[in-house]
Amino acid sequence: MIYVNDCVGRQSWVHWFAAQPSALSELRRTLKLRLILWGLPEHVDVVQICASELVTNVIQHVGEGAPTTLRITFKGPYLRLEVADPDMQALPTLLAACSALESGRGMAVVDALADHRWGVFLRDDAKVVWCELATNTSVVSEPTAGPRVTRAGALLDLYGSWQLPCGTAMSGGRSVLGAAAAEEAAIGVLADVLHWLRAYGYDPDAVLDRAQTHFEAEVGEAVRAKVR
Repeated sequence: MIYVNDCVGRQSWVHWFAAQPSALSELRRTLKLRLILWGLPEHVDVVQICASELVTNVIQHVGEGAPTTLRITFKGPYLRLEVADPDMQALPTLLAACSALESGRGMAVVDALADHRWGVFLRDDAKVVWCELATNTSVVSEPTAGPRVTRAGALLDLYGSWQLPCGTAMSGGRSVLGAAAAEEAAIGVLADVLHWLRAYGYDPDAVLDRAQTHFEAEVGEAVRAKVR
């Protein structure tokens, strides 16, 4: 994942992956996090559906494992999704949503949700299928970001897209870092996130309270599970 500057001065989000069914759930989770970070939680469901349909088209018509790129960015008041794949021959087809065919209806769903704002264009090395969703907002201004805010934003992106295998960060039940260094690193991460919350207009105390509530509930559940 990287960020690239787009024509309206807002950072776009680009994700490279292999198009396969197992990638869809992770893609939806990552999109949800990105939209929440952008202040668009009410658009999560529609964006997830459109992205899933576009990627499913790649899986069905180009093949599982095809190298695919998803890019989301703002274009005026519209959130634009672009899915690129290397097959420049398999162009999307719009079928009626009421068709008896079980497959091939993906673009009908996208057409309806995007209010007919979609299309396809060819690059030198790829086909790009795009759609645009109205957000009832113009470009969202980024806050003045210091290094802590920038680090926290990158951390939250990584957290949303990275599934840590069991045991990766632990060795013999202890952190790979020394105890003191691990504690300082954790404090630094929490401080960065608090700076990020304040920069984006959230109440850090309220978020901490919610996080503490979640933590205590999960710990309690783990204890109860051991007792059973």
